[in-house]
Amino acid sequence: MKINPYQSIQNNPYRKQVEKQTSTNETSTKKDQIQISKAALELQQSTRIDAARQEKVSELKEKIQSGTYKVDAQAVANKLYDYWMKA
Repeated sequence: MKINPYQSIQNNPYRKQVEKQTSTNETSTKKDQIQISKAALELQQSTRIDAARQEKVSELKEKIQSGTYKVDAQAVANKLYDYWMKA
């Protein structure tokens, strides 16, 4: 392969290819879209926190903030044991 240092850079075929690719990319810009199915929308609306659950959560928050909430270590251990034995 002969390398000619006097050849013009303007005749570079790779530059033309890159220019062609960038010009097509600019004309066909696409935007991202998101579509949520009807089932997903129904699930999103049906998982609203009901009043009883919200009341229970607020009671737990108050107990934790006041320092009166006590964790039953035996109950936690039993639940963990049951979970791992079923799996």
